[in-house]
Amino acid sequence: MSKPPLPEPVKEILAKPNPSVMATLRSDGAPVSAATWYLMDGDRVLLSLDNGRARLRHLRRDPRVTLTVLDDGDWYTQVTLIGSVVEFRDDDGLADIDQISRHYTGNEYAERVRPRTTAVMEIERWYGWGAVKDNDQASTM
Repeated sequence: MSKPPLPEPVKEILAKPNPSVMATLRSDGAPVSAATWYLMDGDRVLLSLDNGRARLRHLRRDPRVTLTVLDDGDWYTQVTLIGSVVEFRDDDGLADIDQISRHYTGNEYAERVRPRTTAVMEIERWYGWGAVKDNDQASTM
């Protein structure tokens, strides 16, 4: 696994509105994964979470998180970011989720009723496959 800073080809993939899955840890230590939107904010990752979701409770208890991003044009090319949430902030006015939604859909976030929290992820390590492979492990394809 590599440590930041991220190389340009990885930054280019992460800058796109690609499919992604985040993983958190339940209180019993079991991993839980869920599809999610993300947005790069410099060297950090913005994740927007509905305040009623379990994954927000998981992160408040244990801030460790992974985010796997699949290149929308080539799902064999993927980047996994490993890190921790270093900041939680109320998304008053839904400015953060609107920014993330515009990145993915071109529109503001449709659900305007439920409160949301922004979790800011700091990347501690990363690894890649396909076009951004960062190790010398033999390829199976």
